[in-house]
Amino acid sequence: MPTPLPFETAIETHGATVLRVCRAVLGGHVDAEDAWAETFVAALADWDRIARIENVRGWLVTVAHRKAIDVLRAKGKQGPSLDVVPETPTTLGIPEATHLDLYRAIALLPPGQRTAVTLHYLAGLPYAEVAAETGISPAAARRAGADGVHALRATLTLPFPTDTDGESA
Repeated sequence: MPTPLPFETAIETHGATVLRVCRAVLGGHVDAEDAWAETFVAALADWDRIARIENVRGWLVTVAHRKAIDVLRAKGKQGPSLDVVPETPTTLGIPEATHLDLYRAIALLPPGQRTAVTLHYLAGLPYAEVAAETGISPAAARRAGADGVHALRATLTLPFPTDTDGESA
């Protein structure tokens, strides 16, 4: 059994990943920070048990994904927000707020592709864990991830990195 991970260390180590998952599911929406907080509140409530499991990151990512979906469901029932000024976004998550187009594009993917892209590419879970989370085979999870990335590439125009001479790398 692994040595228990201190709660603060879990936040420092996995906080950015959890926020990326929340932002991807919610399209970069300000509610992502609420889903992030709810994830860690849920973890804290049972931290003695969670700190001893083999894959704390996987547990946190799974809970974050579910909390973000709960926010989407609640928003659907409430209708659009009437808030005039959103709270200041955190700088904890990566990519930064300048990449909101990516989060919005991910949020527009079909649910299976969105989940596969979010859990595999943003949270770093292997396809076997993506499959276990979604109830599909690893091959289907891999296909959904590939289809999602293909759709994102078709939707987004991303600049190619350049070398120091200004030529494409």
